[in-house]
Amino acid sequence: MSTSPLMIGVSARIHYPVDHEGLPRVFTKTLHFLEQSVAHWVLSGHAMAVMVPAVTKDSIVTRSELDLDDYAQALDGLVLQGGNDIAPQAYGEEPLKPAWAGDPVRDRYEMELIEAFVRAGKPVFGICRGFQLINVMYGGSLYQDIETQVPGSREHRRLERYEQHYHPIEIVPGTRLAELYPGVSRAVTNSIHHQGVKKVAPGFVVEARCPEDGTVEAIRRSGDGTYVAAVQWHPEFHQPGSPDNFDDTAMLQDFLAAVRTAKAVRAASGR
Repeated sequence: MSTSPLMIGVSARIHYPVDHEGLPRVFTKTLHFLEQSVAHWVLSGHAMAVMVPAVTKDSIVTRSELDLDDYAQALDGLVLQGGNDIAPQAYGEEPLKPAWAGDPVRDRYEMELIEAFVRAGKPVFGICRGFQLINVMYGGSLYQDIETQVPGSREHRRLERYEQHYHPIEIVPGTRLAELYPGVSRAVTNSIHHQGVKKVAPGFVVEARCPEDGTVEAIRRSGDGTYVAAVQWHPEFHQPGSPDNFDDTAMLQDFLAAVRTAKAVRAASGR
């Protein structure tokens, strides 16, 4: 008898209306979207990707009408997409520049989404912005801009190259990430961010750093059996067979294995 595929929730990226005359009408609407590469990354693990909508200030429903616990109960795990900055107010600061104000609406929605999935015992994996949000949600903080706040830092974002901009990472020995990649102490990943982890959230371990400036590149929650892990880079942009980018297949399979285990435990207990 065949088993049903895993259903993985993916947080929505949000495009807000742009106030310019002459734009096509779609740009005057709030759009929630799932980036194709993220969907394909989840699908490559033989799981189904399901985008979970947010409720914004111009929605026709209120936040109280969207019960994220219902999504957490119906789905098997959660992936947080990349995207715009985390609002500095989320970690007790004010934006140093207007361009770094972030998206507090999306921050609140994704934090509630994480809470719902963790409460339901469902694994969570964060990508780039999702990595930063998880760190902030659990009590960590961020550099609003690595280049201006970390003396001697390397370049972590080059917009004209986007996912083709790379730098090395070092995997911390003794971590779960090191177990997934035995014999691999260094790798190369894409790098598309200007914010970065300043203080690591309590209860999380660092699994990888940039060796050139110490920037945290991967974290994982430890000690309580809850699967919450995240990376600063974009695994969905990996080109199979490319020597220039870390092969993230083992990370995806580890996440999905945790999802299957959690699902089996719930089934055995009748939940």
